Amino acid sequence: MKEIFNKKEVIETIIPVIENTAMRYGLIPIEISLEKENGKWFLRIFIYSNDHNVSHLDCENISRSLGDMLDELIPFKYYLEVSSPGLDRKFKSEKEYIIFKGHDVIIKLKNSIDGIIDKTLEAKLLDYNESFGIKIKYENNEFIIPLEKIHSTKLNDKIQINKNKGEDDD
Repeated sequence: MKEIFNKKEVIETIIPVIENTAMRYGLIPIEISLEKENGKWFLRIFIYSNDHNVSHLDCENISRSLGDMLDELIPFKYYLEVSSPGLDRKFKSEKEYIIFKGHDVIIKLKNSIDGIIDKTLEAKLLDYNESFGIKIKYENNEFIIPLEKIHSTKLNDKIQINKNKGEDDD
């Protein structure tokens, strides 16, 4: 017999649990998705930290802490995947403009905007407001860009690789 459930209700039930658990570890869930692929359900949680790069240990801590609680709240078999968003991931929600305020971003515009010649910008994200969009610093000037004029945004944070002492610079 097929069990009937409301996916939206399941998501609404588990989001507070996921957010509270992540917060205990100093992490922020920036995306939570529940999708069916090839007949199997996947709960994917992308986490971020303001003060360190997300590690395998962070993902493991979240997975272990959530496991039993989610099993009680989700009425079907699912696979849990916890990971960092990755460097090339495009923003998927307005919440990310708040989380990544102060970070360098790459913005692709749908059309050119007065005062901005390039359709692809490397800028600093200064602010976000639901009514006006985002405020950026680009080429030493500040601009406000309405969200409807943005095709995509992603982080432009550079990774620094620390060499071990004694390594050659080849």
